[in-house]
Formats: sequence, C-alpha cells, structure tokens
Amino acid sequence: MKVVLDTNVLVSGVFFGGQPGKILSAWRDDKIQLVLSMEILEEYIEVLERLGMLYPPIDVKPVIELILANFEIITVSPLKEPISPDSDDDKFIACALAAKAEVIISGDKHLLDVSGYEGIGIVKPSEFIKKYLKD
Repeated sequence: MKVVLDTNVLVSGVFFGGQPGKILSAWRDDKIQLVLSMEILEEYIEVLERLGMLYPPIDVKPVIELILANFEIITVSPLKEPISPDSDDDKFIACALAAKAEVIISGDKHLLDVSGYEGIGIVKPSEFIKKYLKD
C-alpha cells in the first residue's frame, strides 16, 4: 500500500515515537510503501535539520539517508487548482495523486478537511493504525 506522510507525522515519528513512530516501524517492516515528491523531500530535510539543531542528541543524518534510500520519489505534476485552504499542503495531495496512493497520513486540519478528494483518504496517524495496520 502506497502512503504519503505529511511532514508533521514524519517528524513526530522520528523525534517522539508514539503513533507516528508505529507508522515508521510499519514502513521499516515493509507493511507500507512511503512515497514522496522532491518538494516534500526538501521540506522533510529542512525541518529535520532545523529540529536536529534544537535536539542535538538526535542525529538526523541517518534518518535523511534512510529516506533517500528507501522512499519512492514520485514525479509530480502541479494541481490545476488549489485544493487545501493552506496551499502549502497541496504538494501532499499532488504526490498522492501521482503515486496513486490510497492515503495521506496527517495531523494537519487543512489536509484532514479535504479527505476524500479524488478518492484519497486523509487520516490521522491513530486512524491509519486502527484501519490499515491491524495485526
């Protein structure tokens, strides 16, 4: 199953664990396939590096290397019109459409509000775990 992770979920999983950490574990265990675009990758790296400076005990370089080696990078076409009230969130929708991903995992209200657009479910981490990662 192809999945797009909003930056907030990736960062929460890396720095704090919890439900987002379980999603990263599912990816590590090949239960899901994470996809991203170059624009999302750039945001991931920028945010991880910025937070890595704030939390020096966490070395983000291996995380970035893991992402580069194991996420599928998708070529994305721009959306014809804005979808999310926060246009910065549209890159996640565009990526999901290009990758034919079923789900975007996010805690962002603007993304959650447009769940169902073109058949893409946008769910919180806890909902994703409950619905898709049943053991």
